Amino acid sequence: MNTIYFDNNATTNIAPEVLEEMLPYLKEMYGNPSSTHTFGGQLRKSIEEARARVAKFLNAEPEEIIFTSCGTESDNTAIMSAVESLPGKKHIITSRVEHPAVLNFCKHLERKGCRITFIQVDKQGRLELDEFSKAIDDDTALVSLMYANNETGVIFPLKEIGEMLKERGVLFHTDAVQAVGKIPIDLKKLPVDMLSLSGHKLHAPKGVGALYVRKGTRFHSYIIGGHQENGRRAGTENVASIAGLGKACELAGKNLYSEMSYLKGLRDKLETALLKLCPDAMVNGDTENRLPNTSNISFKYIDGEAILLRLNEFGVCASSGSACTSGSLTPSHVLKAMDVPAEAIHGSVRFSLSRYNTEAELEKVIEIMPGIIKELRKLSPYGRQKL
Repeated sequence: MNTIYFDNNATTNIAPEVLEEMLPYLKEMYGNPSSTHTFGGQLRKSIEEARARVAKFLNAEPEEIIFTSCGTESDNTAIMSAVESLPGKKHIITSRVEHPAVLNFCKHLERKGCRITFIQVDKQGRLELDEFSKAIDDDTALVSLMYANNETGVIFPLKEIGEMLKERGVLFHTDAVQAVGKIPIDLKKLPVDMLSLSGHKLHAPKGVGALYVRKGTRFHSYIIGGHQENGRRAGTENVASIAGLGKACELAGKNLYSEMSYLKGLRDKLETALLKLCPDAMVNGDTENRLPNTSNISFKYIDGEAILLRLNEFGVCASSGSACTSGSLTPSHVLKAMDVPAEAIHGSVRFSLSRYNTEAELEKVIEIMPGIIKELRKLSPYGRQKL
């Protein structure tokens, strides 16, 4: 049975070109880039080439890119840097629908004495901008908002928010882990001070990420030790994965607009078919401003985990909510914040596509889903009333 992988917001496969780029550093080029000898020192050049590729993709400067181990580290580093750079300010603004990498770290800082404002979203998952504007005060050290939501794909208006914060002199960080590689990002035009990304979301390996820090932004290291990354992030560099991330960014830059069009076509076809064939289904989130690859659909009166288990039997991979929290039976905090009805929130399924998905795979999912939904509704006391 072939696997149909529709869970690309959780992680992606490593692109063949990326793997090829990595292999020399996993075999013969195994030196330490901090070494003074040529064998190790040659890897320093490879790291800087990857840094230049990431920077070019984001329209940033190479010296503004810090390599990390993952998106979570990048997020934590950005937030902690702001707190330590502005010790007289203790207020952080974020949203109720952030990834746990930001949400839980802010809650941790709240217990340590910081004041955190969690901004609400509307029923479409859009940020309440009036509430946000009123929350900013003289004590605000940082605003940290995701670029695009990992569960619904809803995109926040970062340009408008960033311009507002620039006028107020407030640092602005965005968790762009889900956005990088899926939509265009131009850091010469986007008014953010820091931006987080993760390699495994754009066909690079797990275990590598990056943090963009705009030139002139005060920065404090989070991981303390050696001199790596110009003294901004200690620890011997993961050269193979860094090289892979650089290649993945290069590939994403070449194919971005054609992939956006292709994935939007697949997603829209999937949604149209499932909403037609499966009664009492609804798309969650702003359908006008979202990632082209992401669809979050609620199938009312049944449990999303049951749907995923049945899909799994057909070799189909999808998810309910964030992969970082899907082991929990707690309903999605994102959909709760959006005030999705109780009968729908538990039956949500996220389909997230990549360039490697095909029309044939889509047709297979469209073929099997109506039967799965009908079968599960027969088993549900609430669903039986609707049959």
